[in-house]
Amino acid sequence: MDINVINSLLDEISQDRTVPKNIRTAMEHAKASLMNTKQEIAVRINGAISILDEVANDPNIPVYSRTQIWNIVSMLEVLNEKSQ
Repeated sequence: MDINVINSLLDEISQDRTVPKNIRTAMEHAKASLMNTKQEIAVRINGAISILDEVANDPNIPVYSRTQIWNIVSMLEVLNEKSQ
């Protein structure tokens, strides 16, 4: 799994106009967390997972977007395991 693939999935959600703005903004924050080269990869991944977990519980998120977020979290968890 590659961070670039995950970033493209985050971009897809952040550009979807049917998703509420606060959730699109959170996708940008998760992507920024992953791209922050000043931190170790595990810290960046855990920061993104934290943001995505919080957003996945938002009652205003469309069901299909919630499923996409859960898939991204799963990918990040696999990537985190490989990085250790």
